[in-house]
Amino acid sequence: MQLTVKGKHLDVGDSLREHVKEQLTHAAQKYFRNPIEATVIFSKEKNHLFKADISVHVGGGIVLQTHHEADDPYPAFDIAAKLVSKRLSRYKDRLRDHRKYEVSSDTSATYTTIKGDESEAEGGDEPVVIAEMTTQIQTLAVSDAVMRLELGGMPALLFKNPKHGGLNMVYRRKDGNIGWVDPDGVKRQMFSATVVPMKKPSAAKKTAAAKKKTKTKSIKKRK
Repeated sequence: MQLTVKGKHLDVGDSLREHVKEQLTHAAQKYFRNPIEATVIFSKEKNHLFKADISVHVGGGIVLQTHHEADDPYPAFDIAAKLVSKRLSRYKDRLRDHRKYEVSSDTSATYTTIKGDESEAEGGDEPVVIAEMTTQIQTLAVSDAVMRLELGGMPALLFKNPKHGGLNMVYRRKDGNIGWVDPDGVKRQMFSATVVPMKKPSAAKKTAAAKKKTKTKSIKKRK
């Protein structure tokens, strides 16, 4: 497995590098036949805790990301690595066939990062733009979008639904569940609810109705 271990304002010793290599290699070989790429970055936060960021390139554009903070680099990495194994185990059957998840990304969109300081937007001013870039919107089945959201630890994911070509979004709710926004799906539901094709009566019902009509005529004629 191609592994990169580095520190951000922090020196990573040989012992820690060997520990990271042993743990991630074991997890990778457990779920994949071919080697995969992984990057581990250690940093020391302002709260004096050590943070371990793990990024694993599974294949087919799928990236698994986890992180954890602790008072020592080793437990920070160990807990983050356990999250990697847990997520790989959950989706192991679907991730083994990488080619299946090579999806198209023919739609581009502008991705803008806005400063999260509310005081900057007081008085009706426009929010402060920190960065602006172009990102690709991929065409994904809903189940695949949910998988990518969970593996990447992302708060939300915008994608194109192949069933109708419209934009959808999956996001992580506060209760831990995944929400799915499908504007075009609502339109289809409204259309099907207002325009319902009438069912044709069966042959048996037609015969019964005809007999009833004939019987009614016969009684009126006798009277």
